[in-house]
Amino acid sequence: MQAAPSGTQGSYTGGIILMSTGVAFLSANDAVAKALTSHYSPLQILFLRNVIALPFTVLIALVMGGRPALKTYRPMAHLLRGVLWVSATMLFFTSFIYLGLAEATALIFVAPVFITVISALFLGEKVHTRRWLAVLFGFIGVLVVIRPGGATFQAASLLPVATALVYALLMLSARWVDARETVWTLLVYLTGTAALISTFIVPLVWVPVRIEDFWLFAAIAVLGTGGMTMMTQAFRLAPAVIVAPLDYTGLIWATLLGWLIWRESPDAMTVFGAAIIIASGVFTIFRQKGKAS
Repeated sequence: MQAAPSGTQGSYTGGIILMSTGVAFLSANDAVAKALTSHYSPLQILFLRNVIALPFTVLIALVMGGRPALKTYRPMAHLLRGVLWVSATMLFFTSFIYLGLAEATALIFVAPVFITVISALFLGEKVHTRRWLAVLFGFIGVLVVIRPGGATFQAASLLPVATALVYALLMLSARWVDARETVWTLLVYLTGTAALISTFIVPLVWVPVRIEDFWLFAAIAVLGTGGMTMMTQAFRLAPAVIVAPLDYTGLIWATLLGWLIWRESPDAMTVFGAAIIIASGVFTIFRQKGKAS
């Protein structure tokens, strides 16, 4: 679907900068969304975010891929991906109501573990022992963070875990998209179908938008679209094994923003569990790269 990275030092540096900046943008997007959940339903936040972002997404696709970027050969695949995207975002935004930003972010990083499990059990991919061990450690990290049965356990902790599962399905569903379509096509239709799907159900939860909140909704549209665009470009410029692990810097941003805005401070067990999850994910990325080499 895309040309391989050129392999030059300059392109690698550009990919690293774009990935790091894109992750920071998406982390800020999550922080703004969490702030908005105190007054609005996650569904209304999702709807307005995608409606505002859609024109910018189309413009970016036209600039980067031209008119062919707006053409799809499998619209139903995009519709299914839209359903998955709406579901994942709704689960994640809802978790912000009950959980700290860092805790929710740490748990969603278990997505690569789910991708491995689904690929092995349902898609027939061969997974070697070391990757299964990474999966096991990833789930151990989740248990350390949520501590089921403990005094600090919250059922809401399962929301970002469910988000990670649905997000894994979303990533794997890209295989159903026609190979002639680019990542810009995926970006346009993901935003457009999410806006369309949420249009039909948002009247059930709609409340008038306060004037002082308009800029926050504009911010999540710009931050979300900008972050996804930069991360997409990062993977075009540098190998996944270089830029993909930088996604985990999002936990640093989430911890910092959570503390600055809400004075949230993750406890030692949450930090320990997050470290296990991240180590599992990074190992999976490197093993996947080795298999593809």
